[in-house]
Amino acid sequence: MFKRFPGLFNQAIGIDLGTANTLVFLKDRGVVLREPSVVAIRSSTRKPIAVGNEAKMMLGRTPGDIEALRPMKDGVIADFEISEHMLRYFIGKVARRSFFTNLTVVVAVPYGITAVEKRAVQDSAYRAGADDVITIPEPIASAIGAGLPIEEPAASMIVDIGGGTTEVAVLSLGGIAKDAARSIRVGGDEFDSSIIKYIKNSYNLIIGERTAEELKIKIGSAYPLEQELTYEIRGRDAVSGMPREMHVSSQEIREAMRDNVTQIIETIKGSLERLSPELSGDLYQRGIVLAGGGALIRKIDRAISEATGIPVIVADDPLCSVVNGTGKILANSSRWKSRD
Repeated sequence: MFKRFPGLFNQAIGIDLGTANTLVFLKDRGVVLREPSVVAIRSSTRKPIAVGNEAKMMLGRTPGDIEALRPMKDGVIADFEISEHMLRYFIGKVARRSFFTNLTVVVAVPYGITAVEKRAVQDSAYRAGADDVITIPEPIASAIGAGLPIEEPAASMIVDIGGGTTEVAVLSLGGIAKDAARSIRVGGDEFDSSIIKYIKNSYNLIIGERTAEELKIKIGSAYPLEQELTYEIRGRDAVSGMPREMHVSSQEIREAMRDNVTQIIETIKGSLERLSPELSGDLYQRGIVLAGGGALIRKIDRAISEATGIPVIVADDPLCSVVNGTGKILANSSRWKSRD
């Protein structure tokens, strides 16, 4: 049997395998892929027929024999077989595989992940074509991607609000202060679910995930706006079953998401309460950095700052903080592999 020649051609990619979106960083090229973590399958055979952008367009619109699935839930793999196919598809789009190529993959995983869940991610990556797999806690990848000086003895705090989880961590000397690290399963998906529930309870109108996400992006806020917004939505009347449209205000969407925002704030405060006075002093001076898609919710930085009394800064590119961090880790992968 022929064996691959190790190291003859090396490729390295970093993956932010998110609940809502998957981003891929190719060494020396940057972020080369950003697509929804969605796979469309034929129900009778469970055979995938579309992945990513094409599959997301099918959400809520598929015929009886086709399902659009999200194989990631709360930041971890919920469907091993489908997630493996999705990973294989994304890796195949960006990496040139051959008999002589060695592929290293760095994957960011939630801080609160179990050993079984972590192993599922590693196995999926190996089965999708990786030769070496390194898993990195999302708070570390996000902080590195956001440009925080995590190697310094002073404290830095990252709050990454993703699709399935919110990761809260204080970093110093290249590591996470364990007593102050939190991972809660509240993120963009929970915001969307809360919006769906609010619209149904308030107006007897049933809307889908895509509409809820549009509302969150277009008019969602965590703090009162100088000029409140409205947005037109369409859905199905829960009583008559007929299509209906209506306008919704940003005040209403803020109310719908209020409990989710409160959970995130309480998690941050719980982390801060466990810090030493020295680390607390560092954060008061340096502030809290927000990353992830949730950081783009209007004025969420203001809401967190008022609740904690600490300055809050949104990362320059919050959606790409994690995947950019995996890219920087690729430059010194041997060091991080020893920690994995």
